Amino acid sequence: MNLISQLNNQALDANQAICLFQQSDFNIWWLGISEATAFRSNTYLIQSGNQALLIDPGHRAYFQPVRERVAAIIPPEQLTGIILCHQDPDVAASIVDWLEIAPDLQIISSPRSNVLLPYYGISAYRFFDIVENPQFTFTNGHKIQFIESPFLHFAGAFTSYDCTSNMLFSGDIWAAIQLSWQLIVDNFEQHTQFMDLFHIDYMASNIACRGYIEKIKDLKINAILPQHGSIIDATDVPAALKYLNQLRCGTDIIYSHLEYD
Repeated sequence: MNLISQLNNQALDANQAICLFQQSDFNIWWLGISEATAFRSNTYLIQSGNQALLIDPGHRAYFQPVRERVAAIIPPEQLTGIILCHQDPDVAASIVDWLEIAPDLQIISSPRSNVLLPYYGISAYRFFDIVENPQFTFTNGHKIQFIESPFLHFAGAFTSYDCTSNMLFSGDIWAAIQLSWQLIVDNFEQHTQFMDLFHIDYMASNIACRGYIEKIKDLKINAILPQHGSIIDATDVPAALKYLNQLRCGTDIIYSHLEYD
């Protein structure tokens, strides 16, 4: 059951894990936010039977709060893997700490990100290559599909689509910078100004945006779960796709005086 619409406009405790989807032995959790800044980072947990994947666990300063919220759901040392949509510190720096408590977990990312991960001070870990293996299958059959999103905003960026809930973990795509944060977007038209603050500077170009939309246009998407800002519910997904498809950003603006031959 998709629980996101039930959470809209509710007063929520941002220091606790909140279940977003529930179906027998399969659950998706939002793991709270430890920072009261405009650049808040979301971390998610997909729990499938006795396995679990942590999505974009964040930087080291927030490792302990996230660990405590994971521990309320499953023993942290039993984590199956960590999905890293790219290698930036707000996404990935805490993998140093996670690998200390669960050294056998898999780091699920792109080869381009994997080149940079050792600079956090890690040397030996199990790597799951999303380019070679664009799908992760839990032992109970639930599947996660990985969709590359190059230059949004990193060359090796990708998103993760859960085939059970039809939820899209979008990383920095549809991210927002907002002081007046809430878990679920309640007015998408107003929300676009907060997405603009992120996308116009960080995303490469409209070509990159349209190329990614082309990849996902046939997916059924019941929610978009970005790494920054608020979750976009199913009713606003069409508007979110249109926003990205029409976005002018990055080199479109910096080199607007140049024309294509």
